[in-house]
Amino acid sequence: MSRLQRTLRAPVEFSGVGLHSGKVVHARVLPAPQGTGIEFVRTDVADAPPIPALVQYRVQADLRTRLRRGNAEVETVEHLLAVCSGLGIDNLRIEMDGPEMPGLDGSARAFLELFEQVGTVEQRAQARTFRLEEPIYVRDKTSTLVALPSEQPALTLQYIASFDDPTVQGGSLQFDITPETFAKEIAPARTFCLAAEVEKLQAAGFGKGATRENTVVLGDPATQMRMSNEPVRHKMLDLLGDLSLLGADLHAHVIATRSGHATNAELVRRLVDLMQEKETGGVIQRESGLDIREVMKLLPHRYPFLMIDRVIELDGYQRAVGIKNVSINEPFFQGHFPNHPVMPGVLQLEAMAQLAGVLLLRKLEFTGKIAVLWSIDKVKLRGAVVPGDQLRIEVETLRMKGETGQVKGTGTVAGRVVCEANLMFTMVES
Repeated sequence: MSRLQRTLRAPVEFSGVGLHSGKVVHARVLPAPQGTGIEFVRTDVADAPPIPALVQYRVQADLRTRLRRGNAEVETVEHLLAVCSGLGIDNLRIEMDGPEMPGLDGSARAFLELFEQVGTVEQRAQARTFRLEEPIYVRDKTSTLVALPSEQPALTLQYIASFDDPTVQGGSLQFDITPETFAKEIAPARTFCLAAEVEKLQAAGFGKGATRENTVVLGDPATQMRMSNEPVRHKMLDLLGDLSLLGADLHAHVIATRSGHATNAELVRRLVDLMQEKETGGVIQRESGLDIREVMKLLPHRYPFLMIDRVIELDGYQRAVGIKNVSINEPFFQGHFPNHPVMPGVLQLEAMAQLAGVLLLRKLEFTGKIAVLWSIDKVKLRGAVVPGDQLRIEVETLRMKGETGQVKGTGTVAGRVVCEANLMFTMVES
């Protein structure tokens, strides 16, 4: 069941100490236009690009979720992202003047209360959804994650927890995720650690901002639980925040056993692969996509030099995904190794350049202009593209200043990277 995208009705601001860094950070959460997604901006880093809350930008970090793009990174963002997922908020710009999201009370309750105070507003575009139709799983030692198709048009989370310390009781909980159940059952649960691990974690540089108020210490008689099975509920909070990195509402039943951030992210990557496979094949259609007629309105290229058959996704002016169906009838195959036809690498780069043109030329100020390619850098041709292949091209805007833009492009065939490059353009009058 689809819904309309949402954003906050008004900005909210807060400051606090990072749970791990111990540093004070000020954050502003601003409404954003439809199609923006959730993005973080480091205001203390010069020329920092926005960091989308997508698994493609996740980098490894122990005990927390860290996102990085270019010269900027943010971490411990999973609690705030869980609120976005729990409330169905799709579009936000989150400005931070430091690397770690304030931990506040160690749960998501404070973020939830701030968001509820200003309220949300619906936007015109449909929210992106992905209904799982086949089981997938991730296993890593004692951790497992299973995602199953569900008859419910929503996400069901089930978490089974056990701990290495035999004195600490585990537990199992299951909830259908709605704004009401999230607010009551999951959001108030604080982060936790085992009493036996406190000194080890502190020696490793973790928990510099942890206190008795924001962190539950399991195995410590002085610890007071805020709610029953609080650690299990917090694990569900982390899982929900990590699942939001899919960039879509997930309709599935997810069962987790001792899962943490790393296995959560691996499940999301597999879900992304499935989603991209269905989008590439045309099973899932995006409202932001363009058919060949719409592509030809933006690009001056025509047969035999039009290298884009369809645009399947456009995220503002930041990112685009397109398809080139490689046929034996391509004119270049007649002379380019006709006995062993291979798509020329320069034409793979040309397909990237044309998709970048579609992405950038949609801007109103570039109406009537063409995108002229000035330079190509960091080119890597990693594999052959042959007749029958479907070349999936993704371009991302790295920098846009005036009429000059820099774009990163990647081409894949069946999930295998075949080409990548950085392209620089200047917009000139046609």
